[in-house]
Amino acid sequence: MEHIHWERLFDPNVAVEALPYIIQGLGYTLLISIISMVLGLFLGLFLALMRTSKRKLLRWPARMYISFMRGVPILVILFILYFGFPVIGIQFTAVVAAIIGFSINSAAYIAEINRSALSSIDEGQWEAARALNFSYWQTLFYIILPQATRVAIPPLTNVLLDLTKASSLAAMITVPELLHRARIFGAKEFDFMTSLIVVALIYWGICSLMSVLQEYLERRYSTYLN
Repeated sequence: MEHIHWERLFDPNVAVEALPYIIQGLGYTLLISIISMVLGLFLGLFLALMRTSKRKLLRWPARMYISFMRGVPILVILFILYFGFPVIGIQFTAVVAAIIGFSINSAAYIAEINRSALSSIDEGQWEAARALNFSYWQTLFYIILPQATRVAIPPLTNVLLDLTKASSLAAMITVPELLHRARIFGAKEFDFMTSLIVVALIYWGICSLMSVLQEYLERRYSTYLN
């Protein structure tokens, strides 16, 4: 224990200097996280509907897609999009590659959450809607989805939290987000620990705010269960 230099763990002066520089990457972190979540929600919903379809032509491609995306590390997907696709003549900017990668990957997890949430709604709801001459899409959007959303909110929030934290991997394809800027500052000041602790606190703050949003949405949609 006598060889551990605790004083080097965190330097408040360096942290104060690092914060304005690191926080400039917040825009990229939020951009990637939020857009990827929105795109993932849309793609995940249609994947869930395909996954629960009675038609094998729809069900099996969705199952294969979900299986592949859940079985491949997101970093590999990012590398394929950013470093691999130029080989065949398709080139994305780092930010676009990150958004595409996180969107198509998160959609697989969102699809399974949506499938579970939709399955939790009693079949009688569909039958009652058919008796009232509701179309499939009217039943889905006006009756089933509002109820399923309440069930899906906690796990979907976890996906958003995971996306926000995983967006740090975009630094590996040169996106100047929070972690990327923290690494640059740490190298410049020869103090990686302080800059990494600063970025950890920023991520913690973002995720705490998202948890507050989750609680609000749960209260908002709880009316559908009453």
